[in-house]
Amino acid sequence: MGFLPINKQEMLDCGWESCDFVYIIGDAYVDHPSFGHAIISRVLESHGYSVGIISQPDWKNPESIDVFGRPRLGFLVSGGNMDSMVNHYSVTKHKRKTDAFTPGGVMGKRPDYATTVYCNLIRQKYKDVPILIGGIEASLRRLGHYDYWSESMKRSILLDSQADLLMYGMGEKSIVEIADALNSGLNVKDITYIDGTVFKTSDLDNSLSTIILPSFEELKATKKKYAESFRIQYSNCDPFTAKRLAESYGQEYVVQNPPQKPLSEAEMDAVYSLPYTRTWHPSYTKAGGVPAIEEIKFSLTSCRGCFGACSFCALTFHQGRIIQSRSHESILAEAEKIVKEKDFKGYIHDVGGPTANFRAPACEKQLTKGACGGRQCLFPTPCKNMKADHSDYVALLRKLRKIDGVKKVFVRSGIRFDYLLADKKDTFFKELVQYHISGQLKVAPEHVSDAVLSRMGKPKKAVYNQFVDKYYALNKQYGMNQYLVPYLMSSHPGSTMKEAVELAEYIRDMGYNPEQVQDFYPTPSTLSTVMYYTGLDPRTMERVYVPTDPHEKAMQRALIQYRNPKNYYLVREALIKAHREDLIGSGPKCLIRAIPPRSGKYPSAPVKPSAKKKQEPKKPQSPAKTKRTKGFKKGR
Repeated sequence: MGFLPINKQEMLDCGWESCDFVYIIGDAYVDHPSFGHAIISRVLESHGYSVGIISQPDWKNPESIDVFGRPRLGFLVSGGNMDSMVNHYSVTKHKRKTDAFTPGGVMGKRPDYATTVYCNLIRQKYKDVPILIGGIEASLRRLGHYDYWSESMKRSILLDSQADLLMYGMGEKSIVEIADALNSGLNVKDITYIDGTVFKTSDLDNSLSTIILPSFEELKATKKKYAESFRIQYSNCDPFTAKRLAESYGQEYVVQNPPQKPLSEAEMDAVYSLPYTRTWHPSYTKAGGVPAIEEIKFSLTSCRGCFGACSFCALTFHQGRIIQSRSHESILAEAEKIVKEKDFKGYIHDVGGPTANFRAPACEKQLTKGACGGRQCLFPTPCKNMKADHSDYVALLRKLRKIDGVKKVFVRSGIRFDYLLADKKDTFFKELVQYHISGQLKVAPEHVSDAVLSRMGKPKKAVYNQFVDKYYALNKQYGMNQYLVPYLMSSHPGSTMKEAVELAEYIRDMGYNPEQVQDFYPTPSTLSTVMYYTGLDPRTMERVYVPTDPHEKAMQRALIQYRNPKNYYLVREALIKAHREDLIGSGPKCLIRAIPPRSGKYPSAPVKPSAKKKQEPKKPQSPAKTKRTKGFKKGR
């Protein structure tokens, strides 16, 4: 079976007079189960519905969405695998140069706020055809939310897009229920009962138990109200315990039904066994293909969901905290397909998901009673009821290693080191070090200040140190020389200059020289974004210090990369502001010298634009070499 049709002629070649659904997507059409549009379209196809794909239409031309004509049941719309604004802009709001989800990596093939723009385009052409929106952009904007790029509160995307129904989360169950309801002749306005959906109504059904959230007008007027509202939303993300939520907009309500139930192992297997072609549509080959597929082409998805619940991550709000896994047989069958691909070199790049070493729910009760609303599984310390067990994951990795044609099986998606340490058996840790690391292991401590880590929902610094010590001890035991590459984040809510300096000192003591640092990025519907906007931690309603000034954020970032000569004056200013002049000088603990060398190693002090004189820029010399300690590579 080949690709789904992308134009009218291909539709006619399929023997269809029209499509049941026309799916408009902000990404290139890649028929691979790592792409949401591929899963949803193939699931619909497996239930007997015909789907035509319109990829990246010209948003300035209403005719571009009329390729197939009027669909029999409705339009599906997704902005893509990423929020279109994250796809377009860096945290500093500068335009990105490439788009990995577009043929040839070309930027500019989709609009800002793509889901809303596409839906309004449809409404110009078709006033009454049902529009169903989904994907990460719709899912995380399903209720009133803070929008970082416009620096304002935005309404539910359901209203601004003029769509009829919103599917949040992964959507395999809800899309089939919606399709069946429409196919039976039910009006889309009457589809108000399906889990994992959001609808709008002017007549709220008082017979159903519903939590009334603060109105959108209240959210705009008072930041505290937004924090309170988000706390309620966050505590209603569990499919077994969540209540119906309603947010008012004048005389109209946006109503969120509870999330869809987790997929069983058999249901997960069914989703991943559908007839994906596993590559981009052939029409993109001339442009060089779609870059995003290179990251996942030889990787295997073993699970979804995450009970790590980091504050800055939207997974809790999107996929939920209950782990859903595929069977070994399903994953091995996909691996056999990968091995047969002509450009496979023997290396499976990853076996994982949002968190690689989560293969089962945190505890047995979650699949029947849901995740606890009052506490998290790992934070601030692992729950006593959590079952930390990697035996199933170890067994799976062993089977994959034995497949003919497989030279190496890597684990490259994130692992939770606190969960790893909670497992009393060392089997997975030992085999991870021996067999599944490609020279370096990437982990995400994010920070080392316990004050900041508590806002992040991450384990304390001592836990990471314990992991580091054990990691290098195992490397020594097995005669390995593999490195750790920690992901670090600057300017997260709760990080003052004091905590930023603390992180810089830790980097100094490690002998680590990070080339990449992630500034905290306030994306829709995360706890950290609510902290950023309101200055309150929604979990406790405590005040939180938030670095929002661009110059202060630049200083915090520079501290992490204090060895870079371009950062000298920012680091100096930061240390003075933090009253840590003791770190300026020539002592062994100092971060920077007291006076920049006259050799031109450091750039000249910044001056006001009006006072600048034309001169040839000096080429900075290489940073001073640092001693490698604890197994860290210089320059990584």
